[in-house]
Amino acid sequence: MARASWRMVAVGAELRVRATPNASKDAVEGLGEEASGQRYLKVRVRAVPEKGKANAAIEALLAKALGLPKSAVSVEKGETQRIKTVRIVGDQSIAGALQALTGEGDAG
Repeated sequence: MARASWRMVAVGAELRVRATPNASKDAVEGLGEEASGQRYLKVRVRAVPEKGKANAAIEALLAKALGLPKSAVSVEKGETQRIKTVRIVGDQSIAGALQALTGEGDAG
């Protein structure tokens, strides 16, 4: 069985993201799945993957998509990797926003 792309944690949620930098536009493109069954949210950003520019663009894109301030979204793990773990700080209400964004049910 596939594992959800996000889960609730003590301070909010963690979301697995697969990033494509140097894209023609910034966009959230739905879910993908690794061979292991772990799901992730596919995102594309125009920013280049140097000096954290792509990570900052990912944070801004996800904050906008979830209706949160930029300060609530941060890349926690995988700064230089294609698959990243993004921390989203907030209360239980962000679960609904994540469900809407990913199309996945309650993963917490």
